[in-house]
Amino acid sequence: MEDDAPVIYGLEFQARALTSQTAESDAIRFLVGTQSLKFDNQIHIIDFDDENNIISKSVLLHQAGEIWHISASPADKAVLSTCYNKTSESRVVTCGAVWRMPPEWESGSHESPDDPHNSHNPQNLELLCHLDNSAHGNASSVLWEPMGDGKRVISLADNHALLWDLTESSTQATISSSATLEGKGQLKFTSGKWSPHHNCTQLATANDTAIRGWDLRTMRVWSVRYNHSHDQLVLTGSSDSRVILSNMVSISSEPFGHLVDDDDLSDGEDNHQDEKSKEPLQDSIISTYEEHEDSVYAVEWSSADPWLFASLSYDGRLVINRVPRALKYHILL
Repeated sequence: MEDDAPVIYGLEFQARALTSQTAESDAIRFLVGTQSLKFDNQIHIIDFDDENNIISKSVLLHQAGEIWHISASPADKAVLSTCYNKTSESRVVTCGAVWRMPPEWESGSHESPDDPHNSHNPQNLELLCHLDNSAHGNASSVLWEPMGDGKRVISLADNHALLWDLTESSTQATISSSATLEGKGQLKFTSGKWSPHHNCTQLATANDTAIRGWDLRTMRVWSVRYNHSHDQLVLTGSSDSRVILSNMVSISSEPFGHLVDDDDLSDGEDNHQDEKSKEPLQDSIISTYEEHEDSVYAVEWSSADPWLFASLSYDGRLVINRVPRALKYHILL
């Protein structure tokens, strides 16, 4: 198998919620949440062996409802949040909650997706607390402070952004501040990302076709979403079933890349690249990935490997891809 060939994993149910396990820096691990109307929904823990291009998985039950968004604590591998549907007073509402995985999830229970003897008795998640946003509308996503201790999250609910403080081992949540998206029409947040740069004071949000930014100190607007290590790399997924990787040098903090030691290069690399003069790359689309056959609702960078990312389409197909080597070494060298 070619080193850069995609690796595909299929879920039994439809899905649109995907996150990297942020607190895990050694293993390449993603969490996928399902959307099923007939069966108990699940969270699939996907481990990827980069050396052998092999996926293994384990499954947890999420009986609260269909998962519309999932995110992982940056401080505790066992803690995550979801936004999910539930029925209240004969109507469907979307709620947010914080959960803990059972202790058994990391005790060697991962299995090959193709193993016919996979366990049919998955464990349940433990509810830590609800993010009760009923007064503000339906929750679309929960965003953890990326460099924090797992004590602050932002939830997006309709046109409100709510900053929560988590206490008592994440078993209680209180709103410390909020902001409102204002404009013509009935504006609603559809997604967001908390920037790990600038002391975690900036937030990017999307509503319909517009991208907006917020300074958490002053609520000013900004307009960029970064890869966590190389901020010129931008991923997008869309309803045309494609994933697009762009190289936005104009917003990069390192437009010419940075130096690496010779020891970091593979044996076959030409060390004379250090001596070559080269022009910086221009803003451009680097690659378009077309392994999906349905709308791509989520893309995520790996927390353990900044050159690897996953995408998830509504039909339950998870695809793992890598940044092209030529671009990788152009950025590094």
